[in-house]
Amino acid sequence: MTAVLELRGQQADIDDDRFYEVVRGERVEKRSMGIPQNLVCTALASYLWMYVRHKRLGTVAAETLFVLGEANRLERRPDLAYVSRQRWKRPTQTGAWDVVPDLAVEVISPTNRAPEVLEKIHEFFAAGVQLVWVVYCEPRQVYVYRSPTTIQVLTPQDTLEGDDVIAGFTLPVAKLFEDLDQIEPSDS
Repeated sequence: MTAVLELRGQQADIDDDRFYEVVRGERVEKRSMGIPQNLVCTALASYLWMYVRHKRLGTVAAETLFVLGEANRLERRPDLAYVSRQRWKRPTQTGAWDVVPDLAVEVISPTNRAPEVLEKIHEFFAAGVQLVWVVYCEPRQVYVYRSPTTIQVLTPQDTLEGDDVIAGFTLPVAKLFEDLDQIEPSDS
């Protein structure tokens, strides 16, 4: 839904709470996450933020729009991203952040389509993202992409690591999914 703001007799269209991305110059609405995905994303954001903040490595941003390519008019909004101090550029108050994150995270919802997710992964790496984590609530797995073709699949018995991108960061994968154990299964 579009809200209309009136400023000194002029009208300006403002998108309310819709998230979007810009792909090949076209504005595309980004679907929102489900509750399980949101819980997992929030948990990961918390663990990352505490580590990154404590070590003064950079910042962690959720649902932030990044400029990934001027030439191909590409702006993507990963569910979660890490930007190191080395890549930091002061963000503007509006619009997309003109910086390529070091890490991009996608938490897969039932509405995500595999071709779209793979396209994003390729775009992230082409833009200079160094590491991509793709998190699946069902099955409880994390796909660690070190390149579009170098992939490691982690289960709750494994440990997620920041590699050289977030040096020293480790997190047992099981901790990501702890809140999901509190959700009652549906009566299907």
